[in-house]
Amino acid sequence: MMHGMYMNGMAWGFGLHWLVMLLVAALILPPFWKIFSKAGFSGWLSLLMLIPMLNLIVLYVIAFSDWSSLGHGHQKRYSDRRE
Repeated sequence: MMHGMYMNGMAWGFGLHWLVMLLVAALILPPFWKIFSKAGFSGWLSLLMLIPMLNLIVLYVIAFSDWSSLGHGHQKRYSDRRE
């Protein structure tokens, strides 16, 4: 009898764990998708934010790369101010 009660509690804990993980992913992915899209990268890169340590590498690559959305328009606006 005791064994069955323990397994039932463990099953609830396992299900609750995955529910919390799903909620965390639902909160994390949309902002990163938007940031990557605005930076000119694929929004699918936001899925890498769910993988520990790889998420830090992706953030460094994105932060120090040239953003295509800031390309010529950014330079033109800066040159317009100088004239």
